Amino acid sequence: MTIIRRFTAFVLAVAFCGAVSAQEGKLKIATVDMQQLFKEYHRTNEAQKEINVERARIQKDNNDRLARIRELDTELQSMRKKLEDPTIADSTKQTVFTEWNIKQQEGIALDRERREFLQRRNQLLNEKMVQRMKGILEEIRKLVEERAKGEDYDYVFDKSGLSTSQVPFFLYTKDATDITAGLLKDLNKDAPAEAAPAEESAPSEGAGK
Repeated sequence: MTIIRRFTAFVLAVAFCGAVSAQEGKLKIATVDMQQLFKEYHRTNEAQKEINVERARIQKDNNDRLARIRELDTELQSMRKKLEDPTIADSTKQTVFTEWNIKQQEGIALDRERREFLQRRNQLLNEKMVQRMKGILEEIRKLVEERAKGEDYDYVFDKSGLSTSQVPFFLYTKDATDITAGLLKDLNKDAPAEAAPAEESAPSEGAGK
């Protein structure tokens, strides 16, 4: 999920105070997979489901607006045929042309309003999604820090962090303990029984343009 990579990129390593010098003893190091914690945390799935519902609601509203625009287009095509019909009197054509021009302007206005609606609603939804995901990641980060302090780790590294060339920052860490599974268990200890991963939905530039 793109948004996970975006936010976990800055969580490359969580360093803690109280590092032991080489003379005093060996450093106690742990690793954690922040992307896995984020993806499999039940609150992430709940947030994603809510976002999917809202995105579907936006799409439905857009489809309703499109349906009205298509109705107008059908009416305009019917009027155009009358304007091209040589058997219809010029006075009647003038009336039809006036109505045609009014409906054409109405269609243009409705389509402009529809596009502005899509842009506005999708932007608001994306901003809401970003804030929700930031909050969840901060909650996970705090739990990692608490675990590190409680178990007296000197450093905890995010092994899912990638460099700009998409290569893991930490290819190998000697004697490091992976604490991902234990953290995931703590995160999901209060998960509802029906909690299940939601289908991914990245921020959209605007559905149904």
